[in-house]
Amino acid sequence: MERDEILKAIEEKYDKLGVPVDAMLEGLLHSTPITYWDYIQTDALLGLQTPRTTQPDEMVFIMYHQVNELLFKMILWEIDQVAKTVKVTADKFSMHLGRISRYFDMLCSSFNVMADGMEKDQYLKFRNTLTPASGFQSAQYRKIEFASTELINLIDARFRDNIDRNSSFKHAYNHLYWQAAGKNYTTGQKSTLLNLFEKKYIGDFIDFMEDYNDINLSKKFKQLPKEVQENDDLIKAMRHYDYTVNVKWVMAHYNAAGKYIGGKDSDLEATGGSNWRKYMHPKYQRRIFFPYLWSKDELKNWGTF
Repeated sequence: MERDEILKAIEEKYDKLGVPVDAMLEGLLHSTPITYWDYIQTDALLGLQTPRTTQPDEMVFIMYHQVNELLFKMILWEIDQVAKTVKVTADKFSMHLGRISRYFDMLCSSFNVMADGMEKDQYLKFRNTLTPASGFQSAQYRKIEFASTELINLIDARFRDNIDRNSSFKHAYNHLYWQAAGKNYTTGQKSTLLNLFEKKYIGDFIDFMEDYNDINLSKKFKQLPKEVQENDDLIKAMRHYDYTVNVKWVMAHYNAAGKYIGGKDSDLEATGGSNWRKYMHPKYQRRIFFPYLWSKDELKNWGTF
């Protein structure tokens, strides 16, 4: 655009906002240049690490999980570009799905930072100060699950026959697969891990589940024209995302945990008190976002291929 065109466009923009363009321009005259550290908020970001022990490798643990949370936020941001577009095109769907998958690819490969980045003796010293906190309590990760698939696919396999679209969101919530990490289904008693998590987030979760009930990625995929749903590249992208999140990333986490607390003779629980092997391993919980895109044999052997 030419200078005169730019100035005219600016004037029209601020006229619509009811802001005198001369006042805005004078403000620019007195403003200071933006800097990298102000834009990124570097000082605030680097001040968010607060170790609870004297073990140096605790900083690795904290920062690694903070990086995960930033990536989760990026993933949710991308999902929203699909979920909240009224009529999403196949190209837009594929573009954002590709971005989401790349973020999870980063998460998978990054586990070596934690798996090979801490001394085991240090970890075993500082881990008990984290009780009952657990990575289980990542609210953003739970929202990624809610925003990716229909709720029925997140229900504990033992209770899926008792859940349908007429069930309340609270009823569905109480039977989500990850409840098994902190709930005794015989007594109904919940662990401190789960009680604290629910006290903080249950209202937000119920609202989020309802908001994404009809706009999650699986539902948006099913709204695409039939010929687009059958596109090989799109199916490949959907399967890649599903497998990366629910097998590859989970197993990277599982193997990292196994390195520190999972020797064959180990009886250590996760910091939140869960049976981490059965909670985490995909062959037990069988979390699958898009089951209709997998063969019977693939579904049967989920988490083992």
